[in-house]
Amino acid sequence: MLDGRPLIDAHTHPARLPTLKAAWRGWATEFGDAAVLDRVFDSGGTPIPERFVELLDTEGVDIALMLCEYSPKATGIQPIEDLLPLTAHAPRRLRAVANINPHYHFPVAEELERQLGLGAVALKLHPVHGGFAADDRALYPAYEVCRSRGIPVVVHCGTSSFPGSTNSYADPVLLDAVLRDFPTLNVVLAHGGRGWWYDAAAFLALSRDNVWIELSGLPPRRLPEYYARYDFSRLCRRFIFGTDWPGVPGIAANARAVAALCPDEETAALVLAGNAVRVYGLDVPE
Repeated sequence: MLDGRPLIDAHTHPARLPTLKAAWRGWATEFGDAAVLDRVFDSGGTPIPERFVELLDTEGVDIALMLCEYSPKATGIQPIEDLLPLTAHAPRRLRAVANINPHYHFPVAEELERQLGLGAVALKLHPVHGGFAADDRALYPAYEVCRSRGIPVVVHCGTSSFPGSTNSYADPVLLDAVLRDFPTLNVVLAHGGRGWWYDAAAFLALSRDNVWIELSGLPPRRLPEYYARYDFSRLCRRFIFGTDWPGVPGIAANARAVAALCPDEETAALVLAGNAVRVYGLDVPE
């Protein structure tokens, strides 16, 4: 709990450092807190479950969604298996999110089912790092798995500075066909259109009940500016809180800043936890 409210961080990266390229470590220390990395990771670069939970306790986080990634061209390969010691330590608080790359996995549906079997609560796609479009028909079997099982799909919709990235694949418009073909699929726009697509992300979130804007990597104070063309009070109700940890100086500070932007307490509660509970099917520990 943070200030009496449940808090879910829907976007964290507690990856093993040896699996990552140097640019990732530079990003984590430039935008985050290097001292936190020293506290959470052991000398070999593996996150220590007890220390990660202690950090979440300090920051008031009830549940953290942890992302794996298979992007050998950009950040490296952080397999879902590396998250299992964390989920085993605190299964209700630390939840894994699956990741599929159609250039790396085949058949995609089979690999997704395997990762869901390991406890993943959602599917994350990273078109920018993986080098594919969200409307690539090779992904449709994975979308069908998610639709049939009521699992949300998180899609990276924001620019990336990592070498090897293809930023043109961050455009939320590439999801138009997917939303047409899978009208009941919950789709979460990670990074909310960061870069050149804030308007597209906001339009999709306001026009479709199954599209959500996830705030990871976005400075809270600039959110009203990013979405200035839209009714911000209404758009807030489509937000899901996430940080992109460890690329953030403080989870609690971000959460408080986001809550302060909300028009009322009900909306703040939705943004900080309620929407994530609904979309990801979570149960906040008491």
